Amino acid sequence: MSTAPDPEPREPKPALVFDDPLDQQTSDDTDGGWGERTDGDAVSDLKRFLDEKPPHHL
Repeated sequence: MSTAPDPEPREPKPALVFDDPLDQQTSDDTDGGWGERTDGDAVSDLKRFLDEKPPHHL
């Protein structure tokens, strides 16, 4: 007759949160967009454009 080993204690699962996700602030709400820069430097604008350009715009 074989006996099964004692089961390992499990970590409790995280509780489900039913808050409205649209009530929370995201990084899209706080990041600086194209029109929100204060430097206005054409060289930095070109550098940012080239850095953030999608690959299909090469």
